[in-house]
Amino acid sequence: MNGDALTYESGRLSPAQTSPARESLRPPIRLISTDFDGTIFADGDDPPVPARLQELIGDLQRRGAKWAINTGRDMPSLMEALHHARLGIRPDFLVLVEREIHLHNGTGYVGLEAWNNRCALSHETLFAQVRVDLPRLTDWINTRFHATIYEDPYSPFCLIANNPVDAKQIHDYLDDYCQEVPDLAVMRNDVYARFCHIAYNKGTALAELTRRLGLSPAQVFAAGDHLNDLPMLSRQYAHWLAAPQNAIEPVKTAVQHQTGYVSLLPHGDGVAEALAFHLRKAAE
Repeated sequence: MNGDALTYESGRLSPAQTSPARESLRPPIRLISTDFDGTIFADGDDPPVPARLQELIGDLQRRGAKWAINTGRDMPSLMEALHHARLGIRPDFLVLVEREIHLHNGTGYVGLEAWNNRCALSHETLFAQVRVDLPRLTDWINTRFHATIYEDPYSPFCLIANNPVDAKQIHDYLDDYCQEVPDLAVMRNDVYARFCHIAYNKGTALAELTRRLGLSPAQVFAAGDHLNDLPMLSRQYAHWLAAPQNAIEPVKTAVQHQTGYVSLLPHGDGVAEALAFHLRKAAE
């Protein structure tokens, strides 16, 4: 990590001092937050993350900006995908399972302890309240749909629906249930969904990074393609918003309504086009 931009000590992150001359060279976008699958990474492409996007992010990193991959994947899954992507650049931060923050300390990624511990405790307390209702929720779904329901280390209720139409109907039912339980939410991406705490998502994790870096949303770029990206695709957390051509319609609409950039190019090529556009606009 670039010590001119921040300092790292025992899982804590804080801004470092910079000289006025150094500060004058800073780019207008100082924090880049990108979803991974479908947004910058396309498994069938070669390379999976376009060279143009890597060049743009790499240049911004050399000028002091930071890059966060903000994903629903967990650490092992993302590390495998990053290896497959053969990146020539390295993310400074990882937001995993839409909530845990990890930062690069020069050799690997370590958790941001204060945030992650608070996040884990909040989820543990919340999930203790909902476990009693899980059998009836599971029965309601299983009597109406073919779906896979399971528990993982991040949620006692995870779902894989048979198709997007079923996923939408189940999502609506679970949303209604969430109205009965304070702080409970459903995080969904296509046919996948899980219960989570409403205070922890891609947007609030991005806000925490922004705060700890001493930045403001006016200096943040965010790009995503699916429902779980909507929390960070907000002017509340990032002024410069983007979606590639393959993004679902609710994402495109949210970005357009906030004067963000929706590219006609898919995946990483679209994010590269959007990032270049916003950099030009910011320089005007």
